[in-house]
Amino acid sequence: MKPTQRLHELGQSLWLDNITRKLLTSGTLKRYRDELSITGLTSNPTIFDQAIKGSADYDADIRKKLAEGKSGEALFFELALADLTQAADLFRPVHERTDGVDGWVSLEVSPLLAYDPKSTIAEAKTLHAQAGRPNLFIKIPGTPEGLPAIEESIFAGVPINVTLLFSREHYTAAAEAYIRGLERRLDAGLPLDVSSVASVFISRWDKAVMGKTPPELRDQLGIAIARRTYRSYLELLDSPRWERLANAGARPQRLLWASTGTKDPEASDVLYIETLAAPHTVNTMPEETLHAFAEHGEVKHIMARDGGDAEQALDRLTKAGIDNEALAAKLQKDGAEAFVKSWKELLGVITTKTEALKKAG
Repeated sequence: MKPTQRLHELGQSLWLDNITRKLLTSGTLKRYRDELSITGLTSNPTIFDQAIKGSADYDADIRKKLAEGKSGEALFFELALADLTQAADLFRPVHERTDGVDGWVSLEVSPLLAYDPKSTIAEAKTLHAQAGRPNLFIKIPGTPEGLPAIEESIFAGVPINVTLLFSREHYTAAAEAYIRGLERRLDAGLPLDVSSVASVFISRWDKAVMGKTPPELRDQLGIAIARRTYRSYLELLDSPRWERLANAGARPQRLLWASTGTKDPEASDVLYIETLAAPHTVNTMPEETLHAFAEHGEVKHIMARDGGDAEQALDRLTKAGIDNEALAAKLQKDGAEAFVKSWKELLGVITTKTEALKKAG
């Protein structure tokens, strides 16, 4: 049995953290689904920036959109939705087989709206309606400004992937926003079949403290944060507040491990796959990491429900001078800024391509 299948049978969903048109047209994504237990995927501005500027695969579609009078953000979202709706259709059998638990793809709202809840809500509704697929998440950052947009979007019936979470406290705030949205639906007599995932970023923690921790705690901060968050996730699902919603038909907002590609060249290339094996969660991984795990990964241990040694590790890291709370805030801020940078570069690539294609006739 392949390691990917073993992890899947453990109860963890494996999603691909990538999308390109070639992945779709070559049949590679279908092969990942059929042979490597991939049951969904995630995207972000950086992924699309690299996909569009790195090939000519989108040129014909860009020409067509230009002829229709599209440009800028509108043109990009049509390109992205063309890819993501095709991917959603590929995973639709998974979605139906699992009664909506799995088989999702994700599209992010414009990062330029990160501090504008009203516009974020409007764009989330528009993009989801434009996609016309039940298994497409809209990604909204779990920043303080994003939380009201998450709650309102859930209340409006838009499935949300909460992104850019870096700590237990970030996760809890996102979960609260999801619950508030569902509670409002319950009070309004609306069905509670609105799904969500909460994406906690892992490897960026260890990259941020590289060279600042004791040798025995190298590459352990992100894992400790994950273990602490997993404990809070399970505690929330056991709470009377959640049970009230579950009894009315609500589904858990699944915890998703993001940023699981190893960034330390001296560490295992499957570090954040093997150590984050946990039922009822999602691990979204880069292609390189997926191949590495399929080739030589092992499912050694299941994450402890009580967080294991997370608190002891975090205490030792605190004594070593790591301020987790301050670093979580910085990582979230830096992540939002990085997505804005990628977004602007992406729109610049589209502008450059459109001008070149116009000149070429």
